Amino acid sequence: MGMAAMTVERWLTLGSGVGISIMFLWSKVQNHIPAALSVYLTTSATKLASYVNPYLQITISEQGLERFQRSEFFLTVEAYLSDACARRARKLKAELGKDSNNLQVSIDDYEAVTDEFSGTTLWWYASKKQSNARSLINLYPGQDESRFYRVVFHKRDRDLVVKSYLPFVLGEGRAVTVRNRQRRLFTNNASKNWNPYRANSCWSHVPFEHPATFDTLAMDPEQKEAIVDDLKAFQEGKEYYAKVGKAWKRGYLLYGPPGTGKSTMIAAMANFLDYDVYDLELTAVKNNTELRKLFIETTGKSIIVIEDIDCSIDLTGKRLKAKKASANKESGEDDKPKLPGDLEKDEAPKVTLSGLLNFIDGLWSSCGGERIIMFTTNHKEKLDPALIRRGRMDKHIEMSYCSFGGFKVLAKNYLDIVVEHDMFSEIRQLLEDTNMSPADVAENLMPMSKKKKRAPEECLLGLIEALKKVKEDAVAANAKEEEEAEMKNAKEKEDGDVKKAMAWEDANGDTKQVDK
Repeated sequence: MGMAAMTVERWLTLGSGVGISIMFLWSKVQNHIPAALSVYLTTSATKLASYVNPYLQITISEQGLERFQRSEFFLTVEAYLSDACARRARKLKAELGKDSNNLQVSIDDYEAVTDEFSGTTLWWYASKKQSNARSLINLYPGQDESRFYRVVFHKRDRDLVVKSYLPFVLGEGRAVTVRNRQRRLFTNNASKNWNPYRANSCWSHVPFEHPATFDTLAMDPEQKEAIVDDLKAFQEGKEYYAKVGKAWKRGYLLYGPPGTGKSTMIAAMANFLDYDVYDLELTAVKNNTELRKLFIETTGKSIIVIEDIDCSIDLTGKRLKAKKASANKESGEDDKPKLPGDLEKDEAPKVTLSGLLNFIDGLWSSCGGERIIMFTTNHKEKLDPALIRRGRMDKHIEMSYCSFGGFKVLAKNYLDIVVEHDMFSEIRQLLEDTNMSPADVAENLMPMSKKKKRAPEECLLGLIEALKKVKEDAVAANAKEEEEAEMKNAKEKEDGDVKKAMAWEDANGDTKQVDK
């Protein structure tokens, strides 16, 4: 510890001693003097202490406002000090951080470090104290000990520290936490498993380790570049969104046939932005209130995904009610009085279209920030236009069949072919004439196992044969459809001729009957 730190320590000790002496004397006499004099003496004692000790101190405690939860500011300060000041400490401790695979080195207890900010020196002390209240049941190890950080600075720098330095520490500490954390893939739990005494119990998570990137995504390069530019603009647009008065969120709709890379696109986006992923299963959500609760429990820097939204749209209740009404009408149950149990079962709350719309862009969607909401579907035409309009799903991305540009990415990924190959021209023509998903193209480019590894030429020949077969099957399917259409038209024409003949006979028969 340097001379400056020792000087600060002496002043703190002296100030603490004076303060303890004043408080002891004050406790003896405060009950025997008038109230006005008491206020005057208290003010004078504070001034005296400030004259004796020119240094101020702020304590950041480990215990948060909510029980059994550590203070976010404490964790942020810990991250900041471990990144910015730990190299100047003599005593360090190393541990594997929460939700992180990286080793984190931080300041050990009872160690002091200095920091510089705008030409001002500040002293940080890491310490801990024994809790006065002893609990019979300790939910966490070391619960009787409370750790804290204390920052000491000259009183002339009070405004600088409170208004500038501590917000700076908060921002830098959060950035360090994001860099060091292990990103996670969440899924929502059934509401019967939610625990009101445990934070974020409505979500479960596993480490998110999907390797997809935009470099490996089989898509036209220009389309990929446009998506990347859009993501960058969103990630860097906090001030812009505040300026135009919009919540800092964005909606993406991914639509296209199966196997075109919608899930891979989500993983590539998450890896590019360094966001967590919340996979929301709507069929496990009972009502709009639960949906709102799930949204509140998500964090910023995240992608909230509802896959195959067209399969969950029945939760609006429209089709279900129509089916029930039709069934009840046929069976005559509409006139029967319902028992209380039946009424409760029929009118059980469900997630409605209105609730889903509010989830996307209602008032509750503005809670927090830096969130992306993403829907995927195989059938865009089945979705309610209100659900996918701009402002809710801001950008619609078509995930189509494999193009030649996407094939070149796959050839580079699977076969390490980075230049034009002699077979590429034939493959280009076949891809233009047929519809094959990127998943199917990738499967044909797989070099098999190491024991049965195929050469790149064999893989390309296999792909050409597969494309030719798909083309032949498509031609055969079209011919069959045309034949069936012709047979249907012929049948309809024949039925029409029969009806006309029967009508003519009926008309002539009636005429003959009148003549008689």
